[in-house]
Amino acid sequence: MKLVLAIARAGSLGGGAAALAVNHSTAFRRLNALEDKLGVRLFERLPGGVYQPTAAGERVASTAERVETEADALSRDVSGQDQRLVGSLRVTSSETLAYSVLTAELARFRTAHPGIVVDLVVDNRILSLSRREADIALRVTRPKEPDLFGRKLADIGWTLYGAPSLVGDGPVDLAAFDFVGWGEDASGIAAADWINERIARTRVVYRASSLINQFTAAKAGIGLVLLPCYLGDPEPGLCRVIDEPIAELARELWIVTHTDLRKTARVRAFFSIVGDGLIAKSSLMRGERLA
Repeated sequence: MKLVLAIARAGSLGGGAAALAVNHSTAFRRLNALEDKLGVRLFERLPGGVYQPTAAGERVASTAERVETEADALSRDVSGQDQRLVGSLRVTSSETLAYSVLTAELARFRTAHPGIVVDLVVDNRILSLSRREADIALRVTRPKEPDLFGRKLADIGWTLYGAPSLVGDGPVDLAAFDFVGWGEDASGIAAADWINERIARTRVVYRASSLINQFTAAKAGIGLVLLPCYLGDPEPGLCRVIDEPIAELARELWIVTHTDLRKTARVRAFFSIVGDGLIAKSSLMRGERLA
């Protein structure tokens, strides 16, 4: 059932195999064996490696999803009653947050609770807390799902940065500068859209899907870059090109967990230590100029 659900979600055998951390040939053998045993075809094999569920496949996948949901709910319910400050805690965070301000707070948490092992998943995607892809998420969006519990930690400011040797001391004409930006398929990312709307395409001379790589490229003098202030301001190899945070790029940082886990001792301890630590850095996060 897990195999059929994984393939149905991914839309391909390779994607389903990757989700289950097995190789392609193993998933292929298991699916063929399952179809032989049931005497029914579960997927139509379409051109381009697409696997489309048949009516039987949809029935199996739907049942598997219900079983998964019940199993995850049971797991959260049992975990939510755990009042021990030992065990593991799976946390997900963006790349830039993990690179900069988060690590020091994780060190403080480790000192306070050495019996808790933090498993940090650095991923810019929004992982599912309902499916236990993570226990706690640090997100730049307010949680909308009714089964999630969150706490706002800070506002996040963004502005434009460049290497001092590139920017100089005089007035800045953005049309005269090269830029570091996102890949061509990055529509929907606010920073990428801001660049696309205001900067000529020919002036974006370097593109990367990683904001940390963009940050590094800007320090090397390749071009100007949009960054969250908590990443750009502490870096001596960069200076602000636009003095104030850009209003339309403002975001919020939230710490989020599933409601079933909010009273777990490990989760409460993380909210308290790491959450309060990030709140204490809210001036840096907002992009306030410090003396």
